[in-house]
Amino acid sequence: MCTVCGCAEDNVRVEDHEHAHVGAHAHGLAHQHDHGRSHAHSNDNHHYGHGPAHAHAPGMSQTRMVRIEQDILSKNDSYARTNRQRMAEKGVLAINLVSSPGSGKTTLLTRTLLDLKDQLPMAVIEGDQETSNDADRIRATGVRAIQINTGKGCHLDAHQVGHAINTLGPEAGSVLFIENVGNLVCPAAFDLGEAHKVIILSITEGEDKPIKYPEMFGAADLVLLNKIDLLPHLLFKIDKCVEYLRRVNSKLQILQISAITGQGMQDWYDWLKSARQVRSIGHSLQKAPELEKPVRD
Repeated sequence: MCTVCGCAEDNVRVEDHEHAHVGAHAHGLAHQHDHGRSHAHSNDNHHYGHGPAHAHAPGMSQTRMVRIEQDILSKNDSYARTNRQRMAEKGVLAINLVSSPGSGKTTLLTRTLLDLKDQLPMAVIEGDQETSNDADRIRATGVRAIQINTGKGCHLDAHQVGHAINTLGPEAGSVLFIENVGNLVCPAAFDLGEAHKVIILSITEGEDKPIKYPEMFGAADLVLLNKIDLLPHLLFKIDKCVEYLRRVNSKLQILQISAITGQGMQDWYDWLKSARQVRSIGHSLQKAPELEKPVRD
């Protein structure tokens, strides 16, 4: 995982910008393997999530992994706080869209942009390891987008997003969609400064994804259960999936949608507009002049 091994710090390209980072893979240090605490074996089940780091890296102790994680995340969280403050000052609603590859995330986003572009000001930060294919699809809708290519990196981080915000300059009161790299693991740990983390879960992925990847679903505010139009053709149990989602995160909102047929998409749009309204109210209160202090004798 990125917070343990440092693999997120690699060559990153935000359109028109190059960023080179030296990560833990390059430092060449050797570490003793804390075998007794990093994982447990029980019959045919090898679990490497035990120990303080809840992860395993060959040749690295649990203590060392915890230190690396704390260092990486503290730096990221600092950038995230700056991003969040900047968005709040402009009344921008930032949505971090996360999913596994092939969930229909970009299809959902392009349909959303086409349906709402005459109603809401919007912009997009697009994250992929390579190519600008998805950003090109976004731009074809007429909505502004900037591409971040992460190279070997498996998620976006707050530093990258901050540079993209500088270039994109989202309009005050707009919705900023951040389409993360397709991955249900590492993006869970990295705050980008968003107002909400939204997961797109395709029913083609199986109903047990929430309990297989609990960190991601535990960090989200909303799950869009996508490709619902395929339900008659799949052995997918919605009730079981919802049960798993509630088990991992009892506060999750869940919407059933199809980005292809449009089923349930109005519920998603209503959610977006409501979240934007809340953001706008918060922005207005932040900008409001202080009330006169009562005169005291």
